[in-house]
Amino acid sequence: MSEWRRPGTSARTLCAVIAVGSVFFEAMPALAQPADLLQLTRTIALPDVRGRIDHLSLDLDSGRLFVAALGNNTVEVVDLRAGRRNARLDHLRAPQGVAYVSDAKRLFVASGGSGTVHVFAGDTLAPLGDIKALDDADNVRYEPVSGRVYVGYGSALAVLSARTMQLESRIKLAGHPESFQLDGNGSRIFVNVPNAQQIAVVDRDRGSVVSTWDVGETRANFPMALDEVTHRLFVGTRGPAALLVFDTETGRRIASVPIGGDADDLFFDGARKRIYAICGEGLITVIQQQDADRYVGIGKVTTAPGARTGLFVPIERTLYVAVPAQPSARAEIRAYTVE
Repeated sequence: MSEWRRPGTSARTLCAVIAVGSVFFEAMPALAQPADLLQLTRTIALPDVRGRIDHLSLDLDSGRLFVAALGNNTVEVVDLRAGRRNARLDHLRAPQGVAYVSDAKRLFVASGGSGTVHVFAGDTLAPLGDIKALDDADNVRYEPVSGRVYVGYGSALAVLSARTMQLESRIKLAGHPESFQLDGNGSRIFVNVPNAQQIAVVDRDRGSVVSTWDVGETRANFPMALDEVTHRLFVGTRGPAALLVFDTETGRRIASVPIGGDADDLFFDGARKRIYAICGEGLITVIQQQDADRYVGIGKVTTAPGARTGLFVPIERTLYVAVPAQPSARAEIRAYTVE
């Protein structure tokens, strides 16, 4: 969620990012046309929404998209079937993370301004309870096997029960957690900790950090995605703007590819072996995974300035992108179909 501004980047730093260890990359092939990668198929207006928009979540059964409108202090509820915003949760303070838990039919909203996780009933969206004392509550993830909700806040992860809505434990970190991913094949959580210039590896069974991986000369590692099949972790940095690829078995950094500036969300498309980096400078960078160790940028799709968060829904082959309001244009959700 955090803001960051890129300082001047030296040629030496850029070379260090492109050449990682003993892995060097050949010249990039001709870029695909945007329509060959992502086609804008739908636009849904978000009336009266001002300021930054943060993360999104989906209730697939009812076709509702939940949008954390951080700058508007609301969560916008979009009916994807009707193609319109049909509800709003207001009186929130800087909502950043949202997670709809279909098992419990509850919506969890992390409000950074109040340090509170609000819980709402999935059907009526009536308030059910609050978990407080979570300073700068941010990203939210759900782990269905254990029924636990993980929330990044302060310098820790909070572990909540989706059923009882109680705080079960806290996992301390070296700094504020940004994006994090749960390993579905084990007990690990990979956490971006940009203030410490590291990726923390948490064992959720032990409830502690078991390893840290240095992001080297790069800065501002905010977004993250995971390919569990090839054991690869994708991390977006803003200084310089790059996609870093780590081997989750060894922690070794094996690749780096330039992306657009100000990225805040990354998604891995396992069916097409592609990574989508949503970048606030106004574009989506599309990267092809040629194999576990080789990656190349294959195209850029223009979006809008400040559009840096979204949600990829594989079953729909759709990438939703949140576009904040501009002086001459209202806020909206754009749906891009993967070709």
